[in-house]
Amino acid sequence: MKAARLHAIKDFRVDELSVPQPRGEQLLIKVGACGICGSDIPRIFELGTSKQKYPLTIGHEFGGIIVSVGEKADSNLVGKKGALFPCIPCRKCSSCASGDYAMCLDYDYLGSRSDGGFAEYCLVPSAWHFVESTNPLTSQETLAMVEPCTVAQHAIRKSGLNAGNSIIIFGAGPIGIMVARWAKIFGADPVVLVDVVDEKVKFAEERGQITLNASAQDILTEFQKLNGGKPADVVIEGTGTSAALNQAIDCVKTFGTIVLMGNPHKDTNIKLTQHSKILRKELVIKGIWNSHYSDTPINEWKYTVKMMDAGKMTVEDLITHKCNIDDIPQLCEGIYTHKVNICKAMYIGGIE
Repeated sequence: MKAARLHAIKDFRVDELSVPQPRGEQLLIKVGACGICGSDIPRIFELGTSKQKYPLTIGHEFGGIIVSVGEKADSNLVGKKGALFPCIPCRKCSSCASGDYAMCLDYDYLGSRSDGGFAEYCLVPSAWHFVESTNPLTSQETLAMVEPCTVAQHAIRKSGLNAGNSIIIFGAGPIGIMVARWAKIFGADPVVLVDVVDEKVKFAEERGQITLNASAQDILTEFQKLNGGKPADVVIEGTGTSAALNQAIDCVKTFGTIVLMGNPHKDTNIKLTQHSKILRKELVIKGIWNSHYSDTPINEWKYTVKMMDAGKMTVEDLITHKCNIDDIPQLCEGIYTHKVNICKAMYIGGIE
């Protein structure tokens, strides 16, 4: 089989390997599609793998079909399609004991610490990681979007958003658009996306979103026109930038909630006046990390797949670039050097 592996920082290439054989509870997945995450680009070109383990197959946003299983796994799983939860928790720490697997103190991870989805086949530890899709019309491309889509859902759940609440989302990339779509599912009104890049604003607008351009408009003034003169009940900050964070503080109501979803840029700062507003408005500021995979109170991954299977959450229209396995390194380099402008880029496998 072929796999796109990182051998060292900036040494990312496609290798020929033997197809791995599942043992014990392991599942062998024929990869249907695997998304290129924003975190994959610095991992490949600047940071390296999480534990500097090389060579390593990158890619953690993927789905596929189970083609074989180990001797301790259920053979009835063969032929089923679904998405893969990439976190491999230790199952021993206090976070794992409470079902908060994304907070595991000693986790492994497909695509950054163990071999992931930029391959024709991927070995996963057990059926616990597999979230089945039961709708034959749900595409492999859609299943490869389950991971970022569930991060978007997690942001909405952590915000405490209720039906009828208003919301602003800073950052009109793929996760920002999916946050907006979840907000509508959860009953928010109005739902407004904000960005500073004209192309992103236009892209989101063409996909049915209410958008504002922070480089050309006063966001609070324009949002209040859409919301009966009132600021937002909830703001999701998805860029990690100082400008958006300070605007988020301006735009949220007294006693409102800001969710910090975007990874911070270097030297993210809060202005003195905005710092004072946090206190004077008694704001709730929440950070989020990844998503919730335990069935208690709700497995967000299973809910994402359920909504995709029902046709209530659509994501495939956000995919702007697709490639085969041989072209993954070139596409990633194009994204890194800004020669390629994407919303969502994805490797497509050979599943019909």
